[in-house]
Amino acid sequence: MVSRLPPPEDGSSARPQRTTSAIVLGLVLAVTVGFWWFSGPDADPGSTAVDTSSSTPAAVPSEEPSEDPSTDTDEPSAEPSAEPSSTTPPSIDPESGLPTVYLLDLPPEAAETVELIDRGPPYPYDKDGSTFGNYEGFLPDHERGYYQEFTVETPGSYDRGARRIVEGAEGELYWTDDHYASFSRIWL
Repeated sequence: MVSRLPPPEDGSSARPQRTTSAIVLGLVLAVTVGFWWFSGPDADPGSTAVDTSSSTPAAVPSEEPSEDPSTDTDEPSAEPSAEPSSTTPPSIDPESGLPTVYLLDLPPEAAETVELIDRGPPYPYDKDGSTFGNYEGFLPDHERGYYQEFTVETPGSYDRGARRIVEGAEGELYWTDDHYASFSRIWL
């Protein structure tokens, strides 16, 4: 048995209120599903998607020289230079494509080896200063003899260990702590 509600006293039907509620619920559901769809099912539930298509672009400074000679100065510009800063290495070395690492972030024995390289022979190990062939192909291609390898002592190791610094003929330095399985460009 279906019970019917009595019609409202104002004479209007109760059906429009249910229809309106159903429409609002449907819109809320559609907005929620749409948001989920556009942010992706793998999106972080705490993050929100932002529609930037209708935003106004930020003002872009003009590249043209100033017409007013009083504003032209010989002072250096504040624009970033194309050259990397000597204080902040890029995360990837543009020449080799290898990750970069500060010398100060390496074990202290690496800095000692760099001092030995700068000082020159004699070196503590017979293989130090010998040609590194780059057979693994991780370093930039150069003629044979371009690279030299140097041992970085490993405390407690009974042999030379796996740590090396490889120097290029132009003074660039590369670090490996896994006997040439991977390299990083050393940033001094």
